[in-house]
Amino acid sequence: MAVDASQVSKIDVEPGELPPTMAAWVIRQEREGEPLDAFQLEEIETPEPGAFEVTVRVMAAGVNFNNVWAALGQPVSVFTAHEEDHHIGGSDASGIVWKVGEGVTRWKPGDEVIVHCNQASYEDPEVHGLDPLAAPSQKIWGYETTWGSFAQFCKVQAQQLLPKPRSLTWDEAASYGLTYFTAYRMLVTQCDLQAGHRVLIWGAAGGLGVFALQLCRLAGADAVGVVSSEEKGELVEQLGGKAYIDRNEFAGMMRRGDETPDEEKARVKEMKRFSRALAEKLGDRPDIVFEHVGKATFPTSVFCVKPFGQVVICAGTSGFTLDFDVRHLWMRQKRIIGSHFANAYECMKANELIEAGKIRPVLWRTLPFDGVAEAHQLMRLGDPLEAERLPQHGPDLTRVDQVVRLVALVGVGEVRADDLLLAHPQIAHVEVELVARGARADHDLAEGLDGEHRGGEGRLPDVLEDDVRSVAQDLLDAL
Repeated sequence: MAVDASQVSKIDVEPGELPPTMAAWVIRQEREGEPLDAFQLEEIETPEPGAFEVTVRVMAAGVNFNNVWAALGQPVSVFTAHEEDHHIGGSDASGIVWKVGEGVTRWKPGDEVIVHCNQASYEDPEVHGLDPLAAPSQKIWGYETTWGSFAQFCKVQAQQLLPKPRSLTWDEAASYGLTYFTAYRMLVTQCDLQAGHRVLIWGAAGGLGVFALQLCRLAGADAVGVVSSEEKGELVEQLGGKAYIDRNEFAGMMRRGDETPDEEKARVKEMKRFSRALAEKLGDRPDIVFEHVGKATFPTSVFCVKPFGQVVICAGTSGFTLDFDVRHLWMRQKRIIGSHFANAYECMKANELIEAGKIRPVLWRTLPFDGVAEAHQLMRLGDPLEAERLPQHGPDLTRVDQVVRLVALVGVGEVRADDLLLAHPQIAHVEVELVARGARADHDLAEGLDGEHRGGEGRLPDVLEDDVRSVAQDLLDAL
């Protein structure tokens, strides 16, 4: 049944009563693939809250990379994690308590809340003594479960709710939970962040990095952020970073995993040059390295952290298989700490800092409800070293350049980068679809345009060229 996305803000029932159905962005296993294909708007039953559960009317939802993975079905399908035949993703939300289940006493219909994304069974003893993150039932809501925030209503455990900070808009309140609470646990709990600590933050302009910077500033620690441009470096300094490093100046240090001996020797040389530059900016080698990039950066993280220092890692956006020279680990007695989201108490304490105005969300862009698939496609095509962000107020400049060259290569006309920037966001969906066609043709667009996958000088393979020509023409028409 067709769903009118323009009507999702209209609810015909009062708090305490649920409509029989709702609009939701749904992934189904048979259409796993690119986000533009995997996410489809459907009318689906509204979830009734069970015991100790709450159904929340979603006012805004945050976008994270985990539902890019959900769309792709990689590295594993989310349908191996829950039994439902549908997946409604979304691990961040702000909204209004609409109906409470049996046993819920702390919340009532009408309360304004945000949602943290950790779930676990109340019957697991780890929940009541060790840490809910250690419970065998632990899952990330809206990724390893369905009934997430990309719908008119979501269903959560009552313990997931936190008071919405009064000074924030709905959009701002939905933007920070997963990344900020993850960063809080990594630095405050796992690494016991202290005044005077020196910290290296990879992807410092990303969704994790912007909160790591602010936590370091608040604690009195010195942080250097790694970013991809001067503009993002300015953001690092605005958020309290001591300095920044443009990683493009050290591109050769990134680990691919298939280097020849000579290439690895050159990579190590660049890694050492980066480490010296970092120590110069920090005043010494870092006590803590804030990691979430994984494969490309992990060898450098282990190398550059000081003896007895800590590398804390929560993700692997550039790749999950990590290889590094372990001698730098054991001979210098360094520590690698794995960290995964946060427990309810950590979320509460972190949220109090938002309420007090000591930490602030950095909201770069909002999209309407009908932009859920587009938002994930944008993130899919973005920078894996800053993968928890959407572009601010316009398209990613790398993607603009790709679009310009792609239009030229398929020979339908000419488009200028300035035209794209001025017309955005009106034609953003056409840009995204154009680049996505390249992804659906199973080509890495950046590599393809640099020549590796070209069918000949000045042209793309036929399978890619034929697939994108009509969309490129749509883009020109839109401009």
